[in-house]
Amino acid sequence: MQIHPESRLENTPKGHLERDLGNLLNRLTVKMQQDALIRQTTSKLRDALKVDRVILYYLYEEWLGQVTFESLSNQELSILGTTGPEDGFTAEYAALYLAGRTRAIADIEVEPIQACHRDFLRGLQVRANLIVPILIPRGLWGLLIAHHCSGPHPWLPSHIELMLAGAKTLATDPTILES
Repeated sequence: MQIHPESRLENTPKGHLERDLGNLLNRLTVKMQQDALIRQTTSKLRDALKVDRVILYYLYEEWLGQVTFESLSNQELSILGTTGPEDGFTAEYAALYLAGRTRAIADIEVEPIQACHRDFLRGLQVRANLIVPILIPRGLWGLLIAHHCSGPHPWLPSHIELMLAGAKTLATDPTILES
């Protein structure tokens, strides 16, 4: 029986280290490709919609998430790392977005929403927002959200179509499907 030199190397500490480093390099490459796609998508959407901020709210655990990417018109509008309101993203809301819900609010000051939700949005300097789900085969991966902070913003059907196209771009990317 003949053993290939590569097989012997893999059973040595050096072989394990090389394999582990190779796996790490692979994961980093995939992550960098994913990050580039998200950054490009959010930036293009912000420019096309002429809004102050487009964010990715990534769901890292069942209905727990945070803002992991943002494209900003002004750095002072950053909410990177924000996790959401105290009562969180409930299963009730998740079910709506799993069913494909989009939510467009042209002006939080006149929209009939709960006072706590209005206060939360005010705290983020949001005056108008548009939310679409990012759905992958195994469920809700995250939310793509456009915020306009400087005033009300009417959302046209074409704006919703652009956001849905951006969400679909992300949802069908192999690096996201594998995450």
